[in-house]
Amino acid sequence: MDRMTPTFLLTVLMGAAVGGGVLLLYVALRGVELRPPAPNRGRPLLERLGRQTLIGIGAGVVVLAITQWPVAAVGGGALVAAWPMLFGGARAEREAIARLEGLAAWTESLRDTIAGAVGLEQAIPATVYAAAPSVQPQLRMLADRLRIRMPMPEALQRFADDLDDPSADLVVASLILNSRLRGPGLRQVLSSLADSARAELDMRQRVFAGRASTRRSIQIVVGFSLAFMIGLSVVNREYVEPYGTAMGQVVLAVVIGLFALGFMWMRRLSNIEVPDRFLVTASPGSTGGRS
Repeated sequence: MDRMTPTFLLTVLMGAAVGGGVLLLYVALRGVELRPPAPNRGRPLLERLGRQTLIGIGAGVVVLAITQWPVAAVGGGALVAAWPMLFGGARAEREAIARLEGLAAWTESLRDTIAGAVGLEQAIPATVYAAAPSVQPQLRMLADRLRIRMPMPEALQRFADDLDDPSADLVVASLILNSRLRGPGLRQVLSSLADSARAELDMRQRVFAGRASTRRSIQIVVGFSLAFMIGLSVVNREYVEPYGTAMGQVVLAVVIGLFALGFMWMRRLSNIEVPDRFLVTASPGSTGGRS
């Protein structure tokens, strides 16, 4: 550590610059989507980011204490802080699959209820209690709005906003058209939409199963690489002694940057491109769209 004392501040600043550059590069590659704020989602997201950031800072301190390399500490802390963003996503995919499955089951239930010569106003509340938990809160809100005599098209529009899913927009759009036109053929339309939702559900489940093994393999490779680096710095300090110099820290920063680019590229390839919603309502006072 004595050899690094004159350049310790310089290497810390270099590591911070590399970490900030990697973060900005990720934001530039991923892009930023402007959306109206969601009060029920903003606070949990901030809490998760704050907790994960604290864990990343703790991991960086541990890496610095073990390796005495500031660049490795910055890179390790950033990796731990961004771990759910880079290698996570399984929970969000499971929730999306569960929501789609619940939507398909509810569409079939609504179709069968309408088959008993029941109007749409009576059929929707009748299908709430048998709906899947993934869509039941939104259906309860829809039933409550209908109970207070909110117009059917407006209540269905808000129901689509609550679900916030492109597949749900197709079902809700057909219900809105039927509530306005009162024409025949709603059962056949709901049957086709339920079949389409089932086909999309099968596709998403197969993709999710295929990605589970890939995600696990990536995590094993990353974990093994980090364990190998930390193990060498503890067991065989002479082998990794060149990294203790300022030039060694620069080389290590380049290596960490290449790893970060590879992680972000794999994350970008693993994203599912879903179509944008078409049944959207502009929030009051909004002046722009999405970018």
